[in-house]
Amino acid sequence: MPKLRGEAFWRETLRSAHYVVAPMVDQSELAWRLLSRRHGAQLCYTPMLHAQVFLRDANYRRENLYGEACPEDRPLIVQFCANDPEVFVQAALLAQDYCDAIDLNLGCPQMIAKRGHYGAFLQEEWDLLQRMILLANEKLSVPITCKIRVFPEISKTVKYAQMLEKAGCQLLTVHGRTKEQKGPLAGVASWEHIQAVRKAVSIPVFANGNIQCLSDVEECIRKTGVHGVMSAEGNLHNPALFEGRNPLVWEMAEEYLEIVQKYPCPLSYVRAHLFKLWHHTLQVYQQLREELAKVKTLEGIVDVNRELKLRCQEEIANQKEGEKPKEGLPFFHWICQPYIRPGPKERCKENGASGTEKGVRGKRALEEEDDGISELLSKNKQKKKLRNPNKSFDPSLKPKYAKCDQCGNPKGNKCVFNMCRGCCKKRAFKETADCPGHGLLFKTKYEKSLSWQSSQRVIQNPEISRRGAVDVGETAALEETGDS
Repeated sequence: MPKLRGEAFWRETLRSAHYVVAPMVDQSELAWRLLSRRHGAQLCYTPMLHAQVFLRDANYRRENLYGEACPEDRPLIVQFCANDPEVFVQAALLAQDYCDAIDLNLGCPQMIAKRGHYGAFLQEEWDLLQRMILLANEKLSVPITCKIRVFPEISKTVKYAQMLEKAGCQLLTVHGRTKEQKGPLAGVASWEHIQAVRKAVSIPVFANGNIQCLSDVEECIRKTGVHGVMSAEGNLHNPALFEGRNPLVWEMAEEYLEIVQKYPCPLSYVRAHLFKLWHHTLQVYQQLREELAKVKTLEGIVDVNRELKLRCQEEIANQKEGEKPKEGLPFFHWICQPYIRPGPKERCKENGASGTEKGVRGKRALEEEDDGISELLSKNKQKKKLRNPNKSFDPSLKPKYAKCDQCGNPKGNKCVFNMCRGCCKKRAFKETADCPGHGLLFKTKYEKSLSWQSSQRVIQNPEISRRGAVDVGETAALEETGDS
């Protein structure tokens, strides 16, 4: 039977899915997919899998895809990151019997994707992408799909999408942000880009970005004309998003933990999900936040979840009539609701010291100190400052380093060439010179090599050795007689 394509694939294989759970590294595992499907999700993606690792590692395949068969977990799309056509297709061939389509990740904007040269960092390499999709479309028994990020220019984004369609992509998910829009710089996704792509291609299109509740989904479909809408962070904070409900957090947490007991996953995944579900509550009960971070067993996580539930129920019992949610939240903190990612400056003031338990330091307390310097610190630097309060992170107080004469990087203080180690190494090698400051001894090693070669010649030719001895004897005799 020939594989279905385009609209027919979306309508029959994907069952006209409108509500889609995004591929999320370490977060869209089987247990979470099943929870999401119970509450309105119609299509799920696996976490992003590395094609090369999937191809060579049987354990990786088993842990991420070949585990317990679960008929409820369909339709399912397996997503790979890759930058080699053969590796991508070989990995996809091993996965195609366990899913309904294979997705090529062209949207990951993280530094690990830049180092590994995949995801959104392939979006300028159209020849390579064409070869990857053409080969996959030819070899696989299931359709090939792609998830992309946009270019700043709508026209270039449209040409990009048309190129992928022409190569054989059967469904396109468009995240309406550029690869530079991530973390605190994420900003608002452009539905205009998505709408332009939808009008320019004949294959189904999913939209991704700005989805926090069901009304966002409906508005996105109405404005862009897409076939479906994908949610990532919105789904993590409220797995009942596609039902249009805002349930009590502990209801979702307890249901998820029950599924995990049947379909186990790494403890780090479970902990990360509870941090998202309980996000707003954990700003209030900081002590339990620390306990959740340190717990080592699933039973321990269940206990922390139970304690959070009891604290919230006690707070509800003591609630005054007419009391409103704090911190500008649309609902009380024990209700599943969107988390609005703060901007670069807002991030530092988010959930300050207010709302914390008595005697417990606020999550962002450091940012109010040091005359505003700390508001620019990353989370890692804030943690370092907690461990070492006397350490200064003011860039103006950092020591100034002399620059390398060649490239401008900091030079070695004892370098004989006044260069950084990289430039010094090149020059010392070229000139057969030493630089003790950088531990480079090309001249010394060369001289030792010559000495060793000379000694080897003497050993291999005894005549030279005897002649050398005669010469030494004659010289000594001449010296004794005073002749020179």
